[in-house]
Amino acid sequence: MQIVYSDAELTHYMQNAVEATPDRPVLVDRFLEDATEVDVDCISDGETTVIGAIMEHIEEAGIHSGDSACVIPPFSLSAAMQDRIRDAAKKLAKALNVRGLMNMQLAVKGDDLYVIEVNPRASRTAPFVSKAIGIPLPKLAAKIMVGKTLKELGFTEEVIPTHHSVKEAVFPFSKFQGVDIILGPEMKSTGEVMGIDADLGLAFAKSQMAAGGTLPTGGNVFISVKDSDRSNVVRLAKGYHELGFTIYATSGTGADIGAAGIPVNILPKLASGQRPNVIDLMKNGEMALVINTPSGKNPRADEIKIRTAAMQCRIPIMTTLRGADAALRAIKSLQANDVEVRALQDYHR
Repeated sequence: MQIVYSDAELTHYMQNAVEATPDRPVLVDRFLEDATEVDVDCISDGETTVIGAIMEHIEEAGIHSGDSACVIPPFSLSAAMQDRIRDAAKKLAKALNVRGLMNMQLAVKGDDLYVIEVNPRASRTAPFVSKAIGIPLPKLAAKIMVGKTLKELGFTEEVIPTHHSVKEAVFPFSKFQGVDIILGPEMKSTGEVMGIDADLGLAFAKSQMAAGGTLPTGGNVFISVKDSDRSNVVRLAKGYHELGFTIYATSGTGADIGAAGIPVNILPKLASGQRPNVIDLMKNGEMALVINTPSGKNPRADEIKIRTAAMQCRIPIMTTLRGADAALRAIKSLQANDVEVRALQDYHR
């Protein structure tokens, strides 16, 4: 799978990666920029359909659902949009005559709702949803498949938890030095972890701890974003500055941050040969967090070196603005609260 940005890239893909014959069809989708991706797991007995959970992805649409962190219940979707999603899921389950589990992947952009795909089967998210809502969905689905109904099983209404559950992906990048860690439409993760808390920020922080990337509560943060993210970088930098972080940036990103009156330290680009640069600070243990969004399909060499160095130095790194926003929320919660541990059963009593 590949995202192509021009006719030339499409031609190259077709010539070099695909045998375009009638028995090997090529699926072409239109890519939605800056859309929010949503997963839905539901269970149906052919007549009644109950939503297991609506999961809002943290990373934007276009990143494989298996690589994206996602949250139950949704944190930014309006109640009206969530109702539209529930209605679409129930209508599709009915039309497809589903008996058991069904998974949907959707994209929300503005007021538009797009169905990306529907899978009349269990998804990798079924265990996550079951733990989040306290209902063993695969077990119920198996009983439905041998003739039981949802009414007989006592599960006829959606459970909307009062706590937050965050699923985070675990990646093998530390074992493959030099491989760029940016995410895309092809799945790269090799596992998943989960964080739960009454506070969304703490739930995300717990998921990062479980994935091996504990977030800092202070120190230096390096910010360098692609041109299309510049409009949001000031808001992001302001948030980290208010939490007490010292901001470092490259000249382009730093100019926008400085123009907004936020203190920022400008670091030279790697290609300039000037020292110290951001990699020097990372190797010296002077950088607590890195935010670096890729510039496009062909990221610059400097970007790859920065992301690789962050991984090698075990420094938390965010490669999307939505991920950086989630980290900001988590750090704010960590500064204000102690992390508490509770048994999973305690959340469902």
